[in-house]
Amino acid sequence: MMLQSLRLRIVWTPLIILLLAAAATGIIAGQYPMTLSDIAWTLLRGMGLSSRAADDAATLDAVIWNLRIPRAVVGALVGASLAAAGATYQGMFRNPLVSPDILGVSAGAGLGATAGIFLGLSMIFVQLLAFLGGLAAVACVYFISLSVRRHDTVLVLVLAGVAVGTLLGAGISLLKILADPYTQLPSITFWLLGGLNTVTGSDIAFILPCLAIGLIPLVLMRWRVNLLSLSDEEAQSLGVNTTRTRIIFIAAATLLTSGSVAFTGIIGWVGLVIPHVARLLVGPDFSRLLPASALLGAIFVIFTDTLARTLVSIELPLGVLTALVGAPFFLMLLARGGRQSP
Repeated sequence: MMLQSLRLRIVWTPLIILLLAAAATGIIAGQYPMTLSDIAWTLLRGMGLSSRAADDAATLDAVIWNLRIPRAVVGALVGASLAAAGATYQGMFRNPLVSPDILGVSAGAGLGATAGIFLGLSMIFVQLLAFLGGLAAVACVYFISLSVRRHDTVLVLVLAGVAVGTLLGAGISLLKILADPYTQLPSITFWLLGGLNTVTGSDIAFILPCLAIGLIPLVLMRWRVNLLSLSDEEAQSLGVNTTRTRIIFIAAATLLTSGSVAFTGIIGWVGLVIPHVARLLVGPDFSRLLPASALLGAIFVIFTDTLARTLVSIELPLGVLTALVGAPFFLMLLARGGRQSP
């Protein structure tokens, strides 16, 4: 027990250091060149702790305070949200290969955003439609599962999520065909690939409450996720109302995912891969898995976004880079499972 406690203490400190390093790297790296001295004096000046001004002080202030710091903060919030949602879904559905979009939230948000772009709405309404679309998709899946009377509730939810997600994906494809190929279609395609290129400081005011509201029930009821990994009969025998508890967790995880996707587009694989890495570090207990997943998710998205901005002269879609990491990891999990099966 003492060795396990010591091992866990050793894990948290490097994770926090990595998060700070990721944020610092995200602020420093970019197409506009700047030194550590420039960044330090700009931060001090922005906080009112220094009056020193450089020749390009206005440009530095704009790049750091209006672009790179909001981008790093939003990246951390989105990565933490997606990873926390993924860990919740994997525990709740008793399946380590489940991701946050298993109930159609990403497809619903994608259809909402695609419809907004197709109708020529402003970005704030596109984001609102994406957010509401994600919530509506999961609500639809849940009501379908209620109408299907089967013993295995989890299986019905997953199957309904696959069906609804496929239907919403067909709607996205239809709108892409009907969209103007010179103006609307590129915007739709780039949004669906995901990225932090459009986020601003004002977006933090919306994403942060979604993250807080979604995380509060997960933190307060974290021990029940471990019980939901048992069969419904076993969980009920321990005094857990599985139906009500599952509704709360689905609502919380959906809020985390939909609130993130609405501002960044569909960033895949974070909610699938990161909880596995966290589970290797801290074990399956959800009370430790949740914060570890959130920290690793924030680190992963910030570092990946930094690569998307700096690898080539143009910015790469963030969803492409996360897929390049997530897909091989997924195949590795399948290969390991095949070797361990009898």
